[in-house]
Amino acid sequence: MQTVGNRSELVRGLQERAARAQPAEQVERIDGWWLRRAPGSAWWVGSVLPHGASGPDAVLRGVLQAEQFYAGHGGVARFQISPAAGPEGLDAVLAARGYRRHSAVSLQVAPVARVREHAGATPLRVRRADRPTRAWRMARQAVTGAAGDARAEGELLDRVALPSAYACAVLGDEVVAVGRAVLDTGWAGVFDLATLPRARGRGAARQVLAALAGWAGAHGADAMYLQVERDNVPALRLYERAGFRELCEYHYRTAE
Repeated sequence: MQTVGNRSELVRGLQERAARAQPAEQVERIDGWWLRRAPGSAWWVGSVLPHGASGPDAVLRGVLQAEQFYAGHGGVARFQISPAAGPEGLDAVLAARGYRRHSAVSLQVAPVARVREHAGATPLRVRRADRPTRAWRMARQAVTGAAGDARAEGELLDRVALPSAYACAVLGDEVVAVGRAVLDTGWAGVFDLATLPRARGRGAARQVLAALAGWAGAHGADAMYLQVERDNVPALRLYERAGFRELCEYHYRTAE
């Protein structure tokens, strides 16, 4: 696994990899801040990734530019707040402007080799493809459909320009779990891991993770990362067993 080195630089780099793996429909970069729009997609895809300079003047200027950008598109500003990587003072500025804090997320990392070791024995088969199949899309939508519009989510996947793997765990003839990995400069990000409720507890997610880790290792990645909500206890346990450890926590603030 890569050396952590400068933690802020690592966190910033992983979050920018995640933004490329979940590409917004429109991105404007102003002074290091990524202003993203993704109508119809999961709301976090269209949040501000504020990786610009610190300092009271620079922070306030960035907030005002972001508010103007989203207001111009008929939306509200949402900010991804990472104390380990974002501008100092941003969270306080947003709180003072009435932004609501919500959605604590854990950014986690693991060595590819360790994730591969934790597949376990199950009767499931795993299929892998470099594009999302119809069965993959349908299974993902069945589990996570509330996160965004199916058409918009499909268009998001079509925008991914980086090498990707789409894995399906199959029980009998049915796809019961899916996930995808995106390769980016030595790291593989894990996204859209989802298991149908009736198949949970059978090791399907572990098998998908292991298959994605095998693909990542074969393509030169030695480390993986993912993002998981802090209140998703079953997912946190799954990732801990698979070898993932928290690098940092972040949260969001949304204009009321």
